Amino acid sequence: MQIKLLVQGGEMKPGPALSQKLGPLGINIGKIISEINNATKEYVGMKVPVLLEIDKNKNVKIEVLTPPVSELLKKEIGIEKGSPMPNKIKVANIPLELVIKIAKIKEKDMFVSDFKAAVKSVLGSCVSLGVLVENKEPKEIIKDIEKGVYDELIQEKKDKSSEEKIKRLASYFEEVKKKQESIVKEFEEKREKAKATKT
Repeated sequence: MQIKLLVQGGEMKPGPALSQKLGPLGINIGKIISEINNATKEYVGMKVPVLLEIDKNKNVKIEVLTPPVSELLKKEIGIEKGSPMPNKIKVANIPLELVIKIAKIKEKDMFVSDFKAAVKSVLGSCVSLGVLVENKEPKEIIKDIEKGVYDELIQEKKDKSSEEKIKRLASYFEEVKKKQESIVKEFEEKREKAKATKT
C-alpha cells in the first residue's frame, strides 16, 4: 500500500488524513510522524512530498521526494511567497547559476529529455513567482538558451556565481523595486479595500 503526503519539512503534525489511513492498520502514527520529521528536517520551511510504502507486515518505508521547484526557489531566494502580480511586481533577481542548482536537484523527478530542458522548466517556475533572472524576464532567458547563449554554463552545470555578479544583480533589483513601488502601493491599497468591504 502506498500513501502520498505533502508535509511541512521537519514540522509535520498529526492530522485527520494520516490518522484515517494509518489508524485502521494499527500503525503507531506518532512514531511515523517523528520518522517523517527526521527524514525531512533539511527542508524546514518548505512543503515536501513524502511517499509511505506499507507492506503486508505493516512495515513502513519512508521515501522523501524533492520539494516542488517553487518551494526550492523560495527557500534559495529567501522569500515566503511569490509575487501577487508576477507580470508587474518582481520579488527577486537571481543568477542563472541558481536556476542550474535547482535544476540539478530536480532533474531526476522531472519528465525531461535533457538537462537544458530541466533548466528551462525551472525558469518557467521563475515566471509564475515573479522572479527575474540575470536582470531579464525568465522567458527571455529561455529564448537565449534556445539560441545557445548559455550552453557553456549549462553543460558545465555551473551552480555557483561570483560575489561580484550577485552584487550587480542586487543593485539592478534595487532600481526595479523603486520603479515598481507605486504598483505595489496601489496593489496593497486595493487589497486593503477588498478586505474592508468583506468585513
